[in-house]
Amino acid sequence: MSNLDTSLDTRKRNTALGLPRINSITVEDLRAALARGWDDFKAQPSHLVFVALIYPVIGVLLTQVTVSFNIFPLLFPLLGGFALLGPFAAILLYEISRRRERGLDSSWEHAFALLRSPAIGQIALLGAMLTGLFVAWLLSAWLIYRGLLGLPADIPTADFLRAVFTTSQGWLMIVLGNAVGLVFAVAAFSISVVAFPLIIDRRVDVATAIRTSIAAVQHNPRVMMIWGLLVSGLLVLGCLPLLVGLVVVMPVLGHASWHLYRKVVDG
Repeated sequence: MSNLDTSLDTRKRNTALGLPRINSITVEDLRAALARGWDDFKAQPSHLVFVALIYPVIGVLLTQVTVSFNIFPLLFPLLGGFALLGPFAAILLYEISRRRERGLDSSWEHAFALLRSPAIGQIALLGAMLTGLFVAWLLSAWLIYRGLLGLPADIPTADFLRAVFTTSQGWLMIVLGNAVGLVFAVAAFSISVVAFPLIIDRRVDVATAIRTSIAAVQHNPRVMMIWGLLVSGLLVLGCLPLLVGLVVVMPVLGHASWHLYRKVVDG
């Protein structure tokens, strides 16, 4: 069966399930989405930086919590897993892009009107699902750490890092932890890559939004994988130095995600 036949069969199946039509996209579409995301950021940087400050501030608070409560082993899972909540945290950015695209007032006070939208219940429900994945990831990371290292809670940071990077158990923990984290990341990405923008744009229910998001990933597996890697790489760069880069990276990615949705889901 040719790729064209497979694409047609997929579209017919999605239509039968009552899902929006999914378009095929290319790497060039990813570049265009990032470029438009950058344009949205430049259009109102003061508003977007204000919203984006949430991310580095939360990152710093998470770091402080791990130090204060002697749970330093959870620092990396906390910071890495926080990206699972990124699509939920970016809902105001999607709304700003939506309004700007339609020529409406896109100032941030109008974006906050989304919180009074009829869609907010479905948005909150999907956000709760991502939060559940985040908590499950933290629990998994803690169990992996306790099972492989299980160091005393009051161990000095230097001794902890030495155990992680110079012992076989430490390296096994790194490999296993990243493998499990990848599973959670793929699950979160698949159910949310276009789900929140779709709910905001068309007021669909959570089930339809999730099925559409999964269908979009299945229809464009290679390009979506590249998008996921791009997002991960940019988030890592944004964390340097001291999470300050997230002030720019997060809003640009949020806006780019809206424009990617507009390319993937047939309008």
